[in-house]
Amino acid sequence: MPEDDEDQSPPSDLRSQPPCSPNKSRNCISSSSSQTFPDHVLENVLENVLQFLDSRCDRNAASLVCKLWWKVEGLTRSEVFIGNCYALSPARLTQRFKRVRSLLLKGKPRFADFNLMPPDWGANFAPWVSTMAKAYPWLEKVDLKRMFVTDDDLALLAESFPGFKELVLVCCEGFGTSGIAVVANKCRKLKVLDLIESEVTDDEVDWVSCFPEDVTCLESLAFDCVEAPINFKALEGLVGRSPSLRKLRLNRFVSLEELRRLLLLGAPQLTSLGTGSFSRGDQSDEQGPPDYAAAFRACKSVVCLSGFRELMPEYLPAILPVCANLTSLNFSYANISPDMFKPIIHSCHKLQIFWALDSICDEGLQAVAATCKELRELRIFPFDPREDSEGPVSELGLQAISEGCRKLESLLYFCQRMTNAALIAMSHNCPELTVFRLCIMGRHRPDHVTGKAMDEGFGAIVKNCKKLTRLAVSGLLTDQAFRYMGEYGKLIRTLSVAFAGDSDMALRHVLEGCPRLQKLEIRDSPFGDVALRSGMHRYYNMRFVWMSACSLSMGCCKDVARAMPNLVVEVIGSDDDDENREFVDTLYMYRSLDGPRKDAPQFVTIL
Repeated sequence: MPEDDEDQSPPSDLRSQPPCSPNKSRNCISSSSSQTFPDHVLENVLENVLQFLDSRCDRNAASLVCKLWWKVEGLTRSEVFIGNCYALSPARLTQRFKRVRSLLLKGKPRFADFNLMPPDWGANFAPWVSTMAKAYPWLEKVDLKRMFVTDDDLALLAESFPGFKELVLVCCEGFGTSGIAVVANKCRKLKVLDLIESEVTDDEVDWVSCFPEDVTCLESLAFDCVEAPINFKALEGLVGRSPSLRKLRLNRFVSLEELRRLLLLGAPQLTSLGTGSFSRGDQSDEQGPPDYAAAFRACKSVVCLSGFRELMPEYLPAILPVCANLTSLNFSYANISPDMFKPIIHSCHKLQIFWALDSICDEGLQAVAATCKELRELRIFPFDPREDSEGPVSELGLQAISEGCRKLESLLYFCQRMTNAALIAMSHNCPELTVFRLCIMGRHRPDHVTGKAMDEGFGAIVKNCKKLTRLAVSGLLTDQAFRYMGEYGKLIRTLSVAFAGDSDMALRHVLEGCPRLQKLEIRDSPFGDVALRSGMHRYYNMRFVWMSACSLSMGCCKDVARAMPNLVVEVIGSDDDDENREFVDTLYMYRSLDGPRKDAPQFVTIL
């Protein structure tokens, strides 16, 4: 999952205009100063200064200095991040920022990835692209995550921005190959077209053939999520006339033989490669199989390798020539046994990012720990996600990683059993952790050795990993674990909770003790009205709160909505839910500068 990505900014780059205080600099109140400067002179100076600020956090801070800084910062910002598409209206965006060239916009909350949100909930891109088409004809980049994007939206985008260069769609839906074809055809300066874990409808359109017939500007092309056959001859031609292509990620309809031909054509400049199916397909060769290793040997610049869909194990050694230079390896679609995996990983000494299925077992993780001393990020996904499955990774693999990969900063680990001792060891061995997400798939599972709750293990993580900003907890947890979070988790910005806690006091510990909490995701936990009310002093400073299958009453949710008018309180149910129901199935709360949205479907009640 590309989820990801933990941003360090507030929910959006927009702020209400700051008041002019007598304690601010004299630039703010020139009339009271002994030496005055015309406003346009000060604006020119500020513009020249602020253009060197790239960080969103720095720019947000600068905009709060005084009214003049707020105004000039709005005129000079070219990149805007909006963490919730309903936190403000598109009109407010264009009023506040006049020269935007790049927009990063997020829609549905993360729990939508787990089918916890109805598909027609919203997060439509249409109002945004129609507004920007009028205000920002110079727009160059759009990066969307969990948005509903239609073919018409993509057509309008392609027609409205003649200099458009980058389109990134992560976990988006609503569009098909027809829309992609329009972008490929009309965006003549396109550099990046990345479709990542999005649902793309097969319209039986040959979109690859729609790119310009002359030399292209393409630097990145990722379509591994597109579940539709492609015109390989057109793709071969596109790669051949794209001398700047650095990233190429293929879908499962591209066979290993076709990949070999592409590598021999465009290998010298590629740095990131998604291999496609990694099986031979229907090709036959009377002289024996081609030398696939030779094709990879030509890829001297590749440092990121992914794909491996429909893997045929006998061909996996072909990637060995590139392993020594890899910094990122993604096996999250490959069902690989430890015996297949170990010869590969033993050559990956430079690896910093590694994703895989749990089919590599604890034995494979031990091989990672012995080899990858520079590892910064590890994600282990379940091959069989059922709660009652026999998980092949456990505390043994995690302990090995903590002992061998001491520079680890980010962990996502799905397993069926865990111990407090393994978590305590990781907290001491990997103090640089900023992201720790442990998903024990069976509900309410204790330490499988001692039978005790997992409180002390998670307590050690929040106590000893002092840079922790993102935490996901699971297993048998009592209120004590949440007390540790409130006491030590002072930098936590995102907290995900599933099947955990004893009472409302657990959530109260978090809401009162984690001052930087921005995103709170809770499902199937015993938190009710008292817990919800305990955070009313915090909700205006958070991006969102999600609570599903908890113990919330409709009356309490209404009370919160009345007490906090700038907070949008959505109750999500089904089309046939009774409006007078006593309890709430799903609560989604977020702050908004422009009030409740106008496109809520029937199953959403805005209180």
